[in-house]
Amino acid sequence: MSCVLQLDAGGRLRHFLTVEGLGRDWLERIMDTAESFESVAVQKVKKVPLLRGKTVVNLFFETSTRTRTTFELAAKRLSADVLNINVAVSATAKGESLLDTIRNLEAMGVDMFVVRHAESGAAHFIARHVAPHVSVINAGDGRHAHPTQAMLDMFTIRRHKRDFSRLTVAIVGDILHSRVARSQIHALNTLGAREVRVVAPRTLLPVAVERLGVRVCHDLDAGLEDADVVIMLRLQKERMQGALLPSEREFFRCFGLTAARLRRARPDCLVMHPGPINRGVEIASEVADCSRSVILEQVGHGIAIRMAVMALTLGAVQG
Repeated sequence: MSCVLQLDAGGRLRHFLTVEGLGRDWLERIMDTAESFESVAVQKVKKVPLLRGKTVVNLFFETSTRTRTTFELAAKRLSADVLNINVAVSATAKGESLLDTIRNLEAMGVDMFVVRHAESGAAHFIARHVAPHVSVINAGDGRHAHPTQAMLDMFTIRRHKRDFSRLTVAIVGDILHSRVARSQIHALNTLGAREVRVVAPRTLLPVAVERLGVRVCHDLDAGLEDADVVIMLRLQKERMQGALLPSEREFFRCFGLTAARLRRARPDCLVMHPGPINRGVEIASEVADCSRSVILEQVGHGIAIRMAVMALTLGAVQG
């Protein structure tokens, strides 16, 4: 269903709502396109004219600084006009329906909506109702998906490791509430990763998570054994209902990544985190800042990946 909605009749990427269901060729095309945009960041004038005359609206119903900023930078580097809608004071907050808000913005000539929403499926809902010339990018919906974050993570891994088929990747922490983890798992399996592990206490794992094609570990030391990449996740306390953990201190004792624990992984293991990081909760500072950490690289790659997705969905580059 998602794939049908994302691709038009000619097989072109019209929306980007989820990684699930997209073929390996599309994931690699997005990364290849991002590769071509990396040089824009070091040009004297950090712009290309691909989306000149286009209007992009960042419609964020959840607070976000880094994701919204990188989407805004990506659109501006493509020369688009960008509107950031303050949902807290928008017509939606005054009682107008989401669909009426979208239609009013469409009437102003919008070409793309970048949507973040607390409800799973919000971006899909909007994509089903926009005009044929309008594209929708999912910037995170509920616990469901965060496809551009997953793609920038894959892009970062490819930069260092090249061949996914040789990789064992451990995703550690709050899998239950993480839309990022779900998108990463789909992307890693589509790209042919040798093994994807999820490492977490039972209370922070979705029911039947094995069906996503992962190996489950409840012990961090075992989960890190010979891993090529370890991705730490933020504890999403704002999404937790009830006490799922004894304490943050206990979580760090059992599942926090320290330098001593990292020695279980391969010597060239990458350390990743989609951010924002909580030092001393998910990861020790000595690891977050070590030579194997590519956390800041991930942030920088976010702009190139979002430029690629915007350019592909609006047909500014060959898809």
